[in-house]
Amino acid sequence: MKKQPENQADVVVVGAGPVGLLTAIELTLGGVRVCVLERLAAPSLVLKAGGIGPLGIEALQRRGMTAALVAAQARTFAMMQIEPNQRIFGPRISGHFAGLMLVRTDAQKEPDRRGSPVDQQAIEAMLSDRVRSLGIEVRRECDLKGLVQHADGVDVTWSSGTGEGHARCSYLVGCDGGHSHVRKMAGFEFPGSDPTLTMYQALAEVDHPERLLPQGFRYTSGGMFGYFFGRVFMIDFSGPPKDRQAPVTHGEFEAVLRRVSGADVRVKAFENASRWTDNTRLVDTYRKGRVLLAGDAAHIHSPFGGQGMSLGLVDAANLGWKLAAVLRGEMPESLLDTYTAERRPVAEAVLSNTLAQTAIMRPDIQSSAMRDIVANLMQFDDANRFLGEMMSGLSIRYDLGSTTDDVGRVIGDRPIRHGDTVVSLYDVMQDGIGVLLDASTEGKASELVAAAAQRIRCVAIDTGPSMLIRPDACVAWAGKENSTDGLDEAVRRWFR
Repeated sequence: MKKQPENQADVVVVGAGPVGLLTAIELTLGGVRVCVLERLAAPSLVLKAGGIGPLGIEALQRRGMTAALVAAQARTFAMMQIEPNQRIFGPRISGHFAGLMLVRTDAQKEPDRRGSPVDQQAIEAMLSDRVRSLGIEVRRECDLKGLVQHADGVDVTWSSGTGEGHARCSYLVGCDGGHSHVRKMAGFEFPGSDPTLTMYQALAEVDHPERLLPQGFRYTSGGMFGYFFGRVFMIDFSGPPKDRQAPVTHGEFEAVLRRVSGADVRVKAFENASRWTDNTRLVDTYRKGRVLLAGDAAHIHSPFGGQGMSLGLVDAANLGWKLAAVLRGEMPESLLDTYTAERRPVAEAVLSNTLAQTAIMRPDIQSSAMRDIVANLMQFDDANRFLGEMMSGLSIRYDLGSTTDDVGRVIGDRPIRHGDTVVSLYDVMQDGIGVLLDASTEGKASELVAAAAQRIRCVAIDTGPSMLIRPDACVAWAGKENSTDGLDEAVRRWFR
């Protein structure tokens, strides 16, 4: 007798890293039943992202994790022995391009929207807490074995310590990283470029740390390295590793550090060592039928600039509410096509800028000359702002067919006022529905969205512009003066 699926779920998410967990949260807030499958028995302790960009932070703030972020950042600063409001690389520096610590706060259009040195393990922990609070099912030690698409769903099979599992879901979302089984089993194309170098990272104790100072990134004739409060980062341009998955040994790490830094140091102890490459690939589409991809399952690139985790979290924020709307029957399946249309160009731009960073970091005279030119260009505010917004992701503007600059942009948190009441925009967005900020006379904008009021919260504000904001904080419509022209069309396009 054919074994029946052991459980039913609207969506199965494969991968319980930050992207998979946020995807599950977004779907659950949208009223969708979710099951998360994860291969690992416990969260990985391997050193990965050392910080998170502003758009990633904001995606978490909109879902109730502001206090957890503040606490995690305080722990990080305490470990670094610096004051909470102190900038790590000086009062004016907010980031870097290719290791050039020259992105200035005073050149940025929105200087308060900035990243934070909260690492991936801390982000994953706070997401896990939110997942538990929502009662989302996470099954660990489940190794995906197969998937079969049907007209009305996907059959998923896996193996675990208790035997084989089988579930039928309406949609499957692969958030299972750069080696994604979902991507391979579903037949996504994954073109790109092969690795050319090896990067290392570890928490290391060296015998003469003063020889690795000053803290920050440093170019040498052997490559590039960075030393940050006990975290050592190195780039070896001699080629890719023979076996990236092999454990990083003490001898290997010390030899590369001595060669790349040019410093006479010995590694007394190290932990959480990992290696990466600049393997750069992007899927041709983020969706094939009822299978979708997010995060590293859809795009891989070098970690230069720390863009990867935020890129994946914004994928999750963009996809989650759309897929939930389709599953509720409120929106057509064609809404899912906007996921690829909006997010793939963003990933393509990140892949491009990481390749460009690789090109000017190489220890040859041509790359060094180009690096000097870029450093000089960054003295100009416009060039500095361009690179700063590119690295932070704040330059993102989805093409929603509007000439109004706000439309298509991901809006940051801000106070919104009505009379004596002042609230935070992101506090209003906690339950994952859209928001209409209505500055129109007698609330006429709110009247227009009445048919979709269940998924849009109308908030009267004293001063404009009026805005319709999607659950992922993308501005879907912005009014001019007291006009509501185009609002009804935007509501129909995104909410009914």
